Amino acid sequence: MSSTVLGLVRASHPEPTVAVTVVAGLLAWGVGHCPTGLAPVVGTVLASQLAVGWSNDALDAGRDAAVGRTDKPVAAGALSRRTVAVAAAVAAVGTPLLALTTNPTAALWATVGLVSALLYNRPLKSTPFSPLPYAVSFGSLPAFVVLALPGKPAPPVWLVTAAALLGAGAHFANVLPDLADDARTGVRGLPHRLGPAGSRLAAAGLLLAATVVLVAGPPGPPSWLGLSAVAAAVVVPCVGWYAARAAARAGRRPVAAFRAVMVVALIDVVLLVVSGRVV
Repeated sequence: MSSTVLGLVRASHPEPTVAVTVVAGLLAWGVGHCPTGLAPVVGTVLASQLAVGWSNDALDAGRDAAVGRTDKPVAAGALSRRTVAVAAAVAAVGTPLLALTTNPTAALWATVGLVSALLYNRPLKSTPFSPLPYAVSFGSLPAFVVLALPGKPAPPVWLVTAAALLGAGAHFANVLPDLADDARTGVRGLPHRLGPAGSRLAAAGLLLAATVVLVAGPPGPPSWLGLSAVAAAVVVPCVGWYAARAAARAGRRPVAAFRAVMVVALIDVVLLVVSGRVV
């Protein structure tokens, strides 16, 4: 049992799962959810992230095994594909059920985000439209969080737009370490068509655009904290890509670029929470 649980944790894509869940929790707190309101929001986002991560590993098990991904429990034979698929199905069903404990409108947006992410896993990953599910799913996250408040206030357009830009940027950064392996197994999303240099430029531009929208979107002039966040959106990805190149030269998976995206996302959410200019 313990090995199965550990395998499920590893197959859930734990780093982005934890990062997105924490970001959602901070955003929920920042927009004014009370402690009892935080639980269903965080639980919904966690369930959706688990569903997406587990379904990804179940669908990609053959491809992961073909390229020797020993860090993937299913591909390494430490966990059966059926176990991960069942776990993904349970988490996918649980996502809208948990979201419905807020209100139906918020639950609709949580479900849209989940379905969009699942469509990325198959079939959109290998098409020129591969960034679209990331943009839709990330954009639906703040919409769900805000709509889950009492009274269902409308989420600001600038907040949803910034999250969508951040999601699209995350896609380009996330794919960078796997471009060569994906090419061997027939994955041809937009980052693969642009290549490493084009994907790095796309990720950097989208991350910067997301932060600029967050800083300029709310009413009133940008604060010094906001301008600092814009500077961080320039510096942090550069550091991440430098660290990724160093990891690649050392024979390790160059995942630092995607971690840089998560750092920028965290900085952006902290900026929102501190400024208090959301809804």
